[in-house]
Formats: sequence, C-alpha cells, structure tokens
Amino acid sequence: MAAGASTPPAAVTVAVAAFDNDDTAGESAERTAAHAARVDGFDELLGAAFGSTGPYRTVRIACPAGGCSATTARPEALIAAARAAGARILVYGGIHKMSTLVQIGKIQAVDLSADRLLIDRLFTFRGDTDAAFARAADFMARQVDEAFARP
Repeated sequence: MAAGASTPPAAVTVAVAAFDNDDTAGESAERTAAHAARVDGFDELLGAAFGSTGPYRTVRIACPAGGCSATTARPEALIAAARAAGARILVYGGIHKMSTLVQIGKIQAVDLSADRLLIDRLFTFRGDTDAAFARAADFMARQVDEAFARP
C-alpha cells in the first residue's frame, strides 16, 4: 500500500428483519395486495439502501418459528437470530398505510455489540408506489447510518 493511503473501513454487518404491515386504508383487494407486496419487500429495499449509504453488508437472519418481524417474533429471538448471522446492527419496524397518499413507518435499530438502541423513529412518506417505498428505504438507511458511530 502506498504511503499515506488508508485502508477502507470494514463493512458493518446489518440484519434487516421483515417489516410489519398495518393497512387501514380500506381500499380494493388489488391495491391492498400490491401494498402488502411492497411491505414484504421493504426489508430487501432497506438492505440495498444500506449498501449505497456506506460500508454496510446485509445478512439474512434465520426466522424464528412464527415469523421474522417485531410483532411475530419475540425480541430475544430476533436478536439471537441476528447475532447468529453475524450482524452488528439489527433493524426492524413496520409500515401503516393510512391512505393511498399517506404511509407511516416505524423503524428501530439496535447496535448488538454495544447493546444499545441506535434509533427509534416514526417517519411518514407519501404514495403507495415502488418509487415511494424506495425513497423511504434510502431515507431510513441514512438515518440509521447517522445514528451509528463507527469505531
């Protein structure tokens, strides 16, 4: 390595659990199903967003029996699964669809090494489209990145 060159920071391993879906918009079955599919894929969008936010690497967690989200798994089980996958950070949350126009999200992230909550936030975003969910994932990845102080 050349003099004065620095080593890039090691990637921080992040486990993103499935996000819970709460849809009270009362829309057609087709729109409800499309929204549910977007929420089901939000963990993957968020994982991809971490990759473009900083030196992060996402890992999949082995879901405990009954599910892999904050409401379907006990916190201890999610934390154990994330640690078993080698994660430093565990991210989880949910999305509440109020209407076609308004989504309310909840995100929490835990630094598993320091055993501390990094972020506990509500966020809103407009629209029930793929682009709206992608923007929300990018925003939340940046929020977690800002809350995480790298060693």
